[in-house]
Amino acid sequence: MPKIRTTRTKKAPDGFEEIEPILDDYARKMRDAENESHEGKRKSESLWPIMRISHARSRYIYELYYKREAISKELYDWLLKEKYGDTNLIAKWKKTGYEKLCCLRCIQTKDMNYQGSTCICRVPKAQVRAGTVVECVHCGCRGCSSDS
Repeated sequence: MPKIRTTRTKKAPDGFEEIEPILDDYARKMRDAENESHEGKRKSESLWPIMRISHARSRYIYELYYKREAISKELYDWLLKEKYGDTNLIAKWKKTGYEKLCCLRCIQTKDMNYQGSTCICRVPKAQVRAGTVVECVHCGCRGCSSDS
């Protein structure tokens, strides 16, 4: 969640005005997802929309800087410092094999059913048995392997 801007907060670098409406739209979607009813949902299913919005916002910032080169290094660093994007997730996206990673929890081996493995969504679709529904219990991802 981005920090609250006050009069003592450092001003945003040049170029922020151009992407601010889109970031405000993500903030509005995040508020709506947080206020959504949790009734009738499984244990962590209520967090899935929040994680998807956070992922989309981080991916937007990542693509602006690394793919399209539409923002400056100063603005990119400021956005990450102000928590508009997930720094650790973006760092993983830069590594080979993690380009489509949905969340950091899916690559942690500690919380998984089988010790030393990763989440089911990290398994390439070609290696999953036909007819098997692949859905991460942590974030709702249906496959974020780079091979899928």
